[in-house]
Amino acid sequence: MLSHAVYFTLKDQSPAAIDRLIASCREHLSGHPGVASFSVGRCAAYDRQVNDRSFDVALELIFESHAAHDTYQTSERHQHFIADNADSWAQVRVFDVDLDAFEQAATT
Repeated sequence: MLSHAVYFTLKDQSPAAIDRLIASCREHLSGHPGVASFSVGRCAAYDRQVNDRSFDVALELIFESHAAHDTYQTSERHQHFIADNADSWAQVRVFDVDLDAFEQAATT
């Protein structure tokens, strides 16, 4: 399994701009084949020295395989997301991790 985490810093850091990017992530990046987990949200308001708060929106996808990730990267929906949103990004950081363990949390 592969974790694909993306941290977006926006040029316009207003709540409305953050909401727009989150909505676009949900529209274009959720529901892809081979995705075990999709999550997106805004930087949490923790004021701890160890927290990196230099982003506005975080996206995390857990893929079942490298092949699923590679298919996602070239998919029309992913390319459309980039085309629609790239101009709003001041910085994008991507962290890809080969997972040694993945446990889906139980829902209540």
